[in-house]
Amino acid sequence: MSAETTVKASQPRFSAWRQALRMARRDWLAGELTLLLFALVLAVAALTSVGFLADRMRLGLERDARQMIAADVLLISDQPFDAAFAERAQRDGLRVAQTVTFPSMATARVRGAPEHAEAPSQLAALKAVTDDYPLRGRLKVASAPGGAETVAEGIPAPGKVWVDEALLIALGLHVGDSLQLGSKTFYIDRILTQELDRGAGFMNFAPRVLLPLSDLDATKLIGWGSRVTYRLLVAGSDVAGEEYRKWATDEIQRRHLRNTRVESLESGQPQMRATLDRAERFLSLVAVLSAMIAAVAIAMSARRYMQRHTDACAVYKCLGLSRQQILTAFAIEFALLGLGGAVVGVVLGYLAHYGLLMSLGGLLQVSLPHPSAVPALIGVAAGLVLLVGFALPPLLALTRVAPLRVLRRDIGVPPVSVWVAYALGLGAFVALLLVAARDLKLGVTTAGGFVGAGIAFAVLALGLLLLLSRVMRGRARGNVGWRFALAVLERRRGVTVLQTVALAVGLMALLLLGMTRNDLIDSWRNATPANAPNRFIINIQPDQRDPLQAMLAKDGVEDLLYPMVRGRLTQIGSRPVQAESYPEGRARNLVEREFNLSYMDQLPEGNQVTSGRWDEGGASVEEGIAKTLHIQLGDTLRFDVAGQTVEAPVTSLRKLDWGSMRVNFFVILPTAKMQGLPETYITAFHLPPAKAALGNQLAAAFPNITVVNTDLILRQIQQVLDQVIAAVEFLFVFTLLAGVTVLYAALSGARDERKRDAGLLKALGASAALVRQTQYAEFLVVGGLAGLLASVGAIGVGWGLSQYVFDFPYRFNIWIVPVGVVSGMICAFAGGWLGLREVLRQPALATLRDV
Repeated sequence: MSAETTVKASQPRFSAWRQALRMARRDWLAGELTLLLFALVLAVAALTSVGFLADRMRLGLERDARQMIAADVLLISDQPFDAAFAERAQRDGLRVAQTVTFPSMATARVRGAPEHAEAPSQLAALKAVTDDYPLRGRLKVASAPGGAETVAEGIPAPGKVWVDEALLIALGLHVGDSLQLGSKTFYIDRILTQELDRGAGFMNFAPRVLLPLSDLDATKLIGWGSRVTYRLLVAGSDVAGEEYRKWATDEIQRRHLRNTRVESLESGQPQMRATLDRAERFLSLVAVLSAMIAAVAIAMSARRYMQRHTDACAVYKCLGLSRQQILTAFAIEFALLGLGGAVVGVVLGYLAHYGLLMSLGGLLQVSLPHPSAVPALIGVAAGLVLLVGFALPPLLALTRVAPLRVLRRDIGVPPVSVWVAYALGLGAFVALLLVAARDLKLGVTTAGGFVGAGIAFAVLALGLLLLLSRVMRGRARGNVGWRFALAVLERRRGVTVLQTVALAVGLMALLLLGMTRNDLIDSWRNATPANAPNRFIINIQPDQRDPLQAMLAKDGVEDLLYPMVRGRLTQIGSRPVQAESYPEGRARNLVEREFNLSYMDQLPEGNQVTSGRWDEGGASVEEGIAKTLHIQLGDTLRFDVAGQTVEAPVTSLRKLDWGSMRVNFFVILPTAKMQGLPETYITAFHLPPAKAALGNQLAAAFPNITVVNTDLILRQIQQVLDQVIAAVEFLFVFTLLAGVTVLYAALSGARDERKRDAGLLKALGASAALVRQTQYAEFLVVGGLAGLLASVGAIGVGWGLSQYVFDFPYRFNIWIVPVGVVSGMICAFAGGWLGLREVLRQPALATLRDV
């Protein structure tokens, strides 16, 4: 055996796992991994908290969708159903129930009132049901306002009704009083407290009156032209229900039944699903933002880790370890760190999602099932991808350090191209964010904006740094500290730009949290102002227009009365309108019913022309419905209005302010084309609580009109806003922590280099005052630049969120720029001062040896 072989055999075998565990233990005890682990846990916790909440909402909605439509299969029509639909269901062993829903005036019959006294009336949403209703879910009732809620057994008995508490309050009635509906008087038996399949139709916001279907004919309320919705409810086994659904869908298409459709489980409560979707989108935005900011902190922490382990890596090379062995040991260490941090983040996210549940408790009326493992798996994958994507590039550069650095400290990490590794890591992280956000537009917009902001910050920071150096160089000739500071910043240009960008990102998050967030929330609240209309009046006849408007003006209500003509869309351009041409359900429903058309000479308040121009000779169409029905500028729309044809070219598309609660129309036609057609008028106005009696007075003076009280809608909107905002404020804690982490990582990233510079200045004879002045000047420049960039970025992000995500006007806050600049200077100054104290206390030689 040769001597060389003997030496090799005597050397201990290298174990990457043993070395990785040794390195991890040493780095943990030295505090090298604390910041990295904290940022990782924060990102995973932010993503998984929203993920767990969204997963539970999804599972809960899927489970309870049948309760929300009170059936497994639901058929809806504006005409009574043919007996064949119910017979087929019963023949297949399915249970059947029916409901008939329509608006009508309910009149109070108060005990002891004079016979000829004027009885108060209130618009109500009547619902007549058969004995088996509901097939899924349960109704809940109470025997008195504020009384104990109990599960209802069956439906009201003949001659009795269950009503909403709001109707009792409006009419001054109590349980046990009488209520007249048309030609029949009913006994108020219970207060209806839960009706899961109520729906979100306009008339469903009126107080509910539930009565037996067997009593409906006695009321004589349904006649020719009544706006009635008929529902056929079917429930049974999943297989039989699915077969019946397919049969009913084919039968409706075969018979060409207009205004008849099969309701899906997913659309059982579209208003609540839309609300929860919006809340989930906003929360996902905050979680994604927190994760992205945490990614910057991880990248900065990994860079500092590389700088502090350069010497150790050079020693490993001198001891004979290959680049592959060193990389393997570091990879194992970081994989263990990533797995451990991800697990801790998932646990914290699971606990945090209960806080979100409490914030949204009022929106979630049903108990939610336990979440699946998908959010946890996404959280673990996010942690590993974050660590690999943003920590691997510095590690690749670290393994290329030369062994000669052990003898020559001036030899640093060789410039190696790691852009490919960064690009792959960033790509994987963005892909994961798209999965976590569950919204392609939201994920792409946020990720693209984040990357774009980082690039823009880098370019602007470099430009501003060069400009500042040239401007200040001549003026700082008499100030040695400023001259040294500018020279250091220019010499370490790359490091300065990186630090400025990271600091700007963290400050931008804090500014969004502190100032822009408040402006956005205020704008969101103001989207539905406090004086929004809370009364609608429909079915105003032309001869009633002037006297009704005069009656409103007498009570201080000034509002326009808009003409309304009902017509069916029959042709778009050269294409005849047929429901079969539109596969999407909403489009089919739109073309199968009559449109509420209007005409006016001026663009209505709250309407904004987005394409074309407002032309009195052309039609104006809401942009959303134009997209749904494939209507373009220049198309000629043809309507059938009471047997007459009305047509006009589309000259403009409009964006409507639905949050204003004002009267809005999908289609506005030229005034000249609408003359002589049968029309009614509609208006909306705000009625203060002190004048609430005006509604009953109007109904008494004009018995044919319908006064709709939308206070319930406004209260529901405000409740939703309050709960979603509470959840957002809860989740913004993650963003706050992420922003602070980035600030700390950015300020500590160059601490060692500043110590070296300060120690070198002291070794060359500089006084403590000069060292302090030099570094303070450097802190102020970096902090001021970062604050300026952060404030501009916060303004841009805030405006983008308001315009393209949540669609409400953005209010510019002029104070955000000076606050951002001053905050950047204070943060940089505070972080630098903490590191500078240690340098000034110890000798220059000790400082240079430490770094």
